[in-house]
Amino acid sequence: MEQNRRNEGTPGFNDISMETLRDRAITMKDCLSRSQTITDSMTSILGSFDLRLSALETAMRPTQVKTHSMRKAHENIDKTLKFADAILIQFDLIKQAETVVMKGPHEDLESYLEAVGQLKTIVRFFSTNKNLKTSIGVITHATALLQKASMMLEDEFRQLLASYSKPVEPDRLLDCLPASLRPSAPSTGHEGVRKNPADHHKDLENVVYRPPILIPPKVTPLLHDLAQQMHQAGHQQQVFMIYKESRSSCMESSLRKLGVEKLHKDDVQKMQWEVLEAKIGNWIHFVRIAVKLLFAAERKVSDEVFEGMKSFMDQCFAEATASSVSLLLSFGEAIAKSKRSPEKLFVLLDMYEIMKEVQPEFNTLYESISGAEMRESVSALTKRLAETAQETFVDFEEAVEKDATKTAVLDGTVHPLTSYVINYVKFLFDYQSTLKQLFLEFEAIDPDAQLAKITTRIMQALQNNLDGKSKQYKDQALPQIFMMNNIHYIVRSVRRSEAKDMLGDDWVQIHRRVVQQHANQYKRISWSKILQCLTVQVAGGDGTSTAGVSRATVKERFKTFNNQFEELHKNQSQWSVPDSELRESLRLAVAEVLLPAYRSFKKRFGPMIEGGKNPTKYIRFTPEDLERMLAEFFEGKSAHDQKR
Repeated sequence: MEQNRRNEGTPGFNDISMETLRDRAITMKDCLSRSQTITDSMTSILGSFDLRLSALETAMRPTQVKTHSMRKAHENIDKTLKFADAILIQFDLIKQAETVVMKGPHEDLESYLEAVGQLKTIVRFFSTNKNLKTSIGVITHATALLQKASMMLEDEFRQLLASYSKPVEPDRLLDCLPASLRPSAPSTGHEGVRKNPADHHKDLENVVYRPPILIPPKVTPLLHDLAQQMHQAGHQQQVFMIYKESRSSCMESSLRKLGVEKLHKDDVQKMQWEVLEAKIGNWIHFVRIAVKLLFAAERKVSDEVFEGMKSFMDQCFAEATASSVSLLLSFGEAIAKSKRSPEKLFVLLDMYEIMKEVQPEFNTLYESISGAEMRESVSALTKRLAETAQETFVDFEEAVEKDATKTAVLDGTVHPLTSYVINYVKFLFDYQSTLKQLFLEFEAIDPDAQLAKITTRIMQALQNNLDGKSKQYKDQALPQIFMMNNIHYIVRSVRRSEAKDMLGDDWVQIHRRVVQQHANQYKRISWSKILQCLTVQVAGGDGTSTAGVSRATVKERFKTFNNQFEELHKNQSQWSVPDSELRESLRLAVAEVLLPAYRSFKKRFGPMIEGGKNPTKYIRFTPEDLERMLAEFFEGKSAHDQKR
């Protein structure tokens, strides 16, 4: 029963018999058979169609090949026509360029340079198409035109440069100087005494130099384009020679108009000192103008004309200014090589100073390899000036010690050599910074110590010479006055100058004592003998008694005193002590010894004479007379003045 219920749950299952299933299977097989037949028929038909297409393609292939060939031929014809058009265009461009080239670059340089550029393009075009029959001819023609153009560009460069390479007028250069360095009047030469060195260097700080414009700004681009074209065409040597010739002449003429001369050692030797000194003073100004204005301006010109051609630019600038640098330095070299003399020291220091001032800027202008020779020339001259100045120190020291001038100083005053040497030393200290720099040119030393050493040696040489000159006097007291005057002058001058800091307080104190020693020696030599006349030794006396002293002895003592004092007054009134303080001090020192002794002697022995006959014959002077007459000592009066 359970089985029946399960069968009833599957609808139609019992309705389908095995027979029915078999019929259906047969039917499906027949259908499949018919489908295979149809498929086979279709395959047969399609195969037949493929054979017919193959036959058709075989039949059409010649037509396709012919069509492709015709299309390729059309393309080639188009290309040929276009190439022909390009060639015709090149021919037209050649004609246009030729017309411009033959007219020359003067009227329209920009168009001319465009034409030159076009010719170069044409040459490149035909050089890549040498299979054309016309290529060689066109290239030859275009190249000839380029050569012609280069010659015309060269002529244009030369003419344009020459037109603007005129010498710069001196007034124009002077106007470019800072106001503090412009001469207010024509230079009359080097001044012996410079203004305060601190002020001098302060004037040079923060000054502005305005180099002149040598070639107008509108012209330099044209020169640049011309130079560039010629440079690219391989005509560097022509550019170099043209530039050098024009600019070198311009620079040198500018310096000559300014007043720069080419001198040699022999020329310098023949000149009078005043003339030479004036020329040196001018040359110092010329160096500053040349380096800071003229050469700086020329550097700007070469930089603009040869922009983009660095090494060529440096070479052209160096060669264009080489002769001017040589001209400028020749004068300095002549001075440095000429015979040394003391008066040349300060101008040598001035020359050395200006060379040190401009050397950094000069080295910047000529920093390339092309400027090496000129940098070396400037460095060599600077070193040579330093050497000559240092050698002049030694010469001066020897000259001072060996000075044998016959200038007589009869009154014992300050000798001209002393004032000359002291002024010389004062000037040296005006150049302290320069001297210290100069010392370091040769070795690493303490420049302050070196300057002190040189100054001390010069002072000692002067004292040695004065000591020798003092021995020429016959009066033994006068050498003491002479040495006192001169050493006092030296000490006073040192104390009032920068030399004091260099020589030191000890040096000053030592030499002040030397002055006092000479004053004491003078008093001893001049007055010891006359003071003996006022001294009478009485045996067993108390110094106030006159017992044991004869009137004749007293008369003789007064008479001797009178004669000796009158002789001293006559002579020493002609002697000179120019310093008023020293003069008064010396008179006072004499009066302090003489007047008390005379008063004492007169008081003690005067009554022995006064009570006798004609006392004024022996007691000729009162103490007041002596004091008045002492006030006339060391005034430098002549014998005629004394009589009057």
